[in-house]
Amino acid sequence: MKTAEIANRYLDYFRSKDHTIVPSASLVSDDPSIMFTIAGMVPFIPYLTGVVPAPYKSVADLQKCIRTNDIEEVGQTARHGTFFQMMGNWSFGDYFKKEAIGYAWELLTSSESDGGLGFAEKDLWVTVYEDDDEAEQLWRSIAGLPANRIQRLGREDNYWTTGQPGPAGPSSEIYVDRGPAYGKDGGPAVDDNRFLEIWNLVFMQYAIDNVRSKTEFDIVGELPQKNIDTGLGLERVAFLKQGVENMYETDQVRPVLDRAVELSGRRYGVDHADDVRFRVIADHVRSSLMLLSDGVTPSNEGRGYILRRLMRRTVRSMRLLGVEEATFPELFAASREAMSTGYPEIDTDWQRISNYAFAEEETFLRTLASGSTILDTAVTKAKEAGTAKLGGDQAFLLHDTYGFPIDLTLEIAEEAGIGVDRDGFDDLMRSQRERAKENARSRKTQIADLSVYREYRAAGETRFLGYDELVAESRVLGLIVDGAPVERASAGQTAEVILPETTLYAESGGQVADRGTIVGAGFELDVIDVQRPVAGLVSHTVTVHSGEVAVGDAATTVVDENNRRRAQAAHSATHLVHAALRDTLGSAATQTGSLNRAGYLRIDFSWGQSLSNATKTEIEEIANSAVSDNLEVTTRVMSLDDAKAAGATALFGEKYGAEVRMVDIGGPWSRELCGGTHVGRSSEIGLISLTSEASVGASNRRVEALVGQDALRELTAERALVAELSGQLKAPKDQLAARIAELSANLKRAEKKIAAFEAQSLSQRVPALVSGAAPAGRVQLVAASVGEVGSADDVRALVTQVRERLAAQAAVVALVGVVGSRPVVVIATTEAARQAGAQAGALVKTATGVLGGGGGGKPDLAQGGGQDATRVDAALDAVRAAVLAL
Repeated sequence: MKTAEIANRYLDYFRSKDHTIVPSASLVSDDPSIMFTIAGMVPFIPYLTGVVPAPYKSVADLQKCIRTNDIEEVGQTARHGTFFQMMGNWSFGDYFKKEAIGYAWELLTSSESDGGLGFAEKDLWVTVYEDDDEAEQLWRSIAGLPANRIQRLGREDNYWTTGQPGPAGPSSEIYVDRGPAYGKDGGPAVDDNRFLEIWNLVFMQYAIDNVRSKTEFDIVGELPQKNIDTGLGLERVAFLKQGVENMYETDQVRPVLDRAVELSGRRYGVDHADDVRFRVIADHVRSSLMLLSDGVTPSNEGRGYILRRLMRRTVRSMRLLGVEEATFPELFAASREAMSTGYPEIDTDWQRISNYAFAEEETFLRTLASGSTILDTAVTKAKEAGTAKLGGDQAFLLHDTYGFPIDLTLEIAEEAGIGVDRDGFDDLMRSQRERAKENARSRKTQIADLSVYREYRAAGETRFLGYDELVAESRVLGLIVDGAPVERASAGQTAEVILPETTLYAESGGQVADRGTIVGAGFELDVIDVQRPVAGLVSHTVTVHSGEVAVGDAATTVVDENNRRRAQAAHSATHLVHAALRDTLGSAATQTGSLNRAGYLRIDFSWGQSLSNATKTEIEEIANSAVSDNLEVTTRVMSLDDAKAAGATALFGEKYGAEVRMVDIGGPWSRELCGGTHVGRSSEIGLISLTSEASVGASNRRVEALVGQDALRELTAERALVAELSGQLKAPKDQLAARIAELSANLKRAEKKIAAFEAQSLSQRVPALVSGAAPAGRVQLVAASVGEVGSADDVRALVTQVRERLAAQAAVVALVGVVGSRPVVVIATTEAARQAGAQAGALVKTATGVLGGGGGGKPDLAQGGGQDATRVDAALDAVRAAVLAL
């Protein structure tokens, strides 16, 4: 049974049971405390906890999930994958234990010909919470399960909470007995490898408080509304129904594994280490593909770092399989073919996805090449020093700074005949993980506690009136100070204000929050931020400027009109620049992020190379032509499907509901889904001036621009600068570039002549320095100050010339020059001097210690610097003493 068929059977079954079927939410979680949708229940948390009223009584879905906390287990077990799909059915006060157990049992055990999943009843076991007598009795009466196939477990295994005070409840898990070949008998309490969990039913019926840990909390009463939260693992069902050994061999994953086998020339199922690598590749390529399809792009932080890590682990695994060239064009194409049936957006957006994937691989292959060079140098030095091991700090530097995997460091070092201080490396890695954990703890990695907003959200959605009005009357629904509800707030305090309606725009879609005030009888509040902490609710963060505000007070929201006008002009300008980009570069130049504030816009877009000046000018001209054409800006609210059918552009990173707001500028010329505020006609934007264009990651560029009066002020300042330069250089402005180029060329020629004269002057000093060589213990020593010089290179050149003249002797040359106000010391040794024990690196450290600086180098030539030029003679004396002591 194909994976897609299993999913369809599941959704069809629950559709027949009057469940609303909802699409998967994005892998990018709305919850600010977690980066990804890590479980099927994450999109439903606001409904399950009661913070947001559920828009339906019961639903079923197939949810995409990403979880990387067990990344080291990937490939090692049958069931660990970073990307997985969770089928779930949910009830928000509609039905409870009896129905949930009945649905699960019927779907699992009904024959395939009747639309079920066809599991044999004799192979199914269940666990229930140790105190849940009701669940056990229901399993016995509904499913007819004997007592020995129902096992009771504690809170660690069979109790669900969010990790916060609020809703919680016991769970019941369904397991499949895979048979004696996979382990010993005795049920899931004995062996969870043989007995594989496939479905978890959570009975959310209690309220908990005083949460101390996952298993330590107080059950304080029953919930007024009991909910059902279930999860059936699609990949687990798939590998059981397809008769394969693990999830990596199912129809959605195996094609990538097979392609990796072909590319490597190795066989699957022969060597355990290779098998793990093949499975890692299959899993990580699919996960990367799905993350890219949801708008995540590779970077060095946050979600982008997780994606980058998955992709680089793939490259590393292919390399360990003997493949050093690029393979993503083959591997990602295989995953695309396997996954696009269930997720057609992969095909639709393949060009953008593949651009990012292929560019990331090329970048990392270059990193590996440079890392190999650094590693080769370290290995050579270790051998020269007679060291049997490469230091753990060096291995960690390669890993942490250059992204060079430890596996490759071990491999290359072993080929060179030396070891690696793995214990030292592991200690440094452990310290780094601890720092990361501390940082994560400080940012509260558990699900955010938004229960403080429950009561306010239950009163209804906040009405945004700001599309049509800048001032509106309302009343204070709630006040929050330091995360807790309060009845009043006084002058000087910072508080969150909840209102039933507002004209102040909450930050979203790249547009920053409005500035403004909230006023009432006896108080004035300065609005410093406006956000949507939960769906449908607006929170105003304010400073109480004067007076005292209390819950229930009448309040008026007042938007800063000038700031709003300039911000919405920038937002509309962003739409025009996006349309101009696509018009100039093609549909692949898709917006991936933006920021709009008064007078300024920033737009990130998919593109793999810098834009020429001509292209930037063309984009700017197209956007400003749209401004001067005075295009009408219209908005319509419609269904998401109708908007897409009309050609509206949906942007990555944005979340859209069933109903969306479509913004047209000039009809279809610019048509995007957008909840922001906009001008009435394009001429209100005034002017768009592109100020910069740069890379912000592989296959991602950023354009910045000033808008309206800010753009005009910048252009006026540039015009004044051009006029000033034109006057100083006595050249018309249309000849200014040529005149500057001519002056620059003349300057370079003059600098070369000066450098030649200085070099000749320095060379003339060589004979006197050579003649000044004096016996110092076992060597001849030249130790002198050469005064002010142009650069450290001048001192270095002088030292090497003097050493060449003394090459036949045991000689040390130590010269100190002053560059600017800082001393520079360079020391060189001849071969005979080194045999006598003179080491340039050690001598430089002696000198720079006196000069208040540092330095180093090789035994034959070393360089350093200091802070105190008055100590030059003392530094040379210290070198003489060190040489005499040899």
